[in-house]
Amino acid sequence: MQSQLNFIAYLIYLPIVIILTWYVAHTLFKNSKVFMLDIFHGKTDIATATNKLFETGFYLLNLGFAFWVMEISAAIVDQRDMLEVLSAKIGGFCVYLGIMLFFNLYLFFRGRRKAKAKSLLLASVPKIEG
Repeated sequence: MQSQLNFIAYLIYLPIVIILTWYVAHTLFKNSKVFMLDIFHGKTDIATATNKLFETGFYLLNLGFAFWVMEISAAIVDQRDMLEVLSAKIGGFCVYLGIMLFFNLYLFFRGRRKAKAKSLLLASVPKIEG
């Protein structure tokens, strides 16, 4: 019965972390298109490609981490143990996912700030006609 409850815990954990990762990635990268267009000065093709690469990396990092920490080393003896183990695993993953979300937002804002500074610098340089 113990190994059966561990297996059931895995069957509950996996879909939850996969769906959470998909939801956060979908929301983040759907809304980050605006930042990418601003960073790349309206160049849709490079903005879309870069956004897709960020999204792919986000999936790889977060799903990789979810699978890496998936192991339940303690034997689960009853449903209460299973609930406690799952809440710790899923809760910890949610905190990690939130940190990764804010890290990506930081990267988007940083990229936007640097792109604006570069465009202001280029705008202040006088053009030499010859």
